[in-house]
Amino acid sequence: MNEVSAADGTRAVALRITEIFHSIQGEADAVGWPTVFVRLTGCPLRCGWCDTSYSFTGGEKHTLDEVLVAVASFQTRHVCVTGGEPLAQKACLALLTALCDRGHEVSLETSGALDVSAVDPRVRKVMDLKCPGSGEVARNRWDNLAHLLPHDQVKFVIADRADYEWARAQTRDRSLHALCQVLYSPVADTLAPATLADWILADRLPVRFQLQLHKLLWGNVAGR
Repeated sequence: MNEVSAADGTRAVALRITEIFHSIQGEADAVGWPTVFVRLTGCPLRCGWCDTSYSFTGGEKHTLDEVLVAVASFQTRHVCVTGGEPLAQKACLALLTALCDRGHEVSLETSGALDVSAVDPRVRKVMDLKCPGSGEVARNRWDNLAHLLPHDQVKFVIADRADYEWARAQTRDRSLHALCQVLYSPVADTLAPATLADWILADRLPVRFQLQLHKLLWGNVAGR
């Protein structure tokens, strides 16, 4: 459901929210910035290494205005809309536009399995391409690449050498670095970060290595 009755009897956009919290952005090109995270509930994918499976179900329904008020309370410019898979809720598009209209620097973390063509162009899309090790490689929606802008990012989460070689092939064959910034991340506690860094350097890849800064600071703790 994307609408609920407001107190005045009108119809208002509604979203199911797992959590809204204030933290340090740990990934992508906004890494290090104080950021408000809006985590929407629900995801149609089941990646083997997912670290936010608690957002698959549950959550609480909030109107768009309630979400905007909660975000504004932190007095923070950067906002990240994440999940789960936020685009699984149609009202996510209205939320993204409303946040941009209010002057926020907005990023969207999306799996790449759902259509991104209607996302407000002011939003920085951080779009996963699912490697074979995720178990969801067949869900990649390749036509999404046509809707990427220079400020967007493509992210590969890499579990092993086979994932790396697949990501390397996609990066080169599809000239992803010519579309936008390309990010490579190791699966935490599965692939040693230094190993991935060495592979990238050996192959002279035009990609950005990244670790999840928030996990280095606080571990894998919900709401951080």
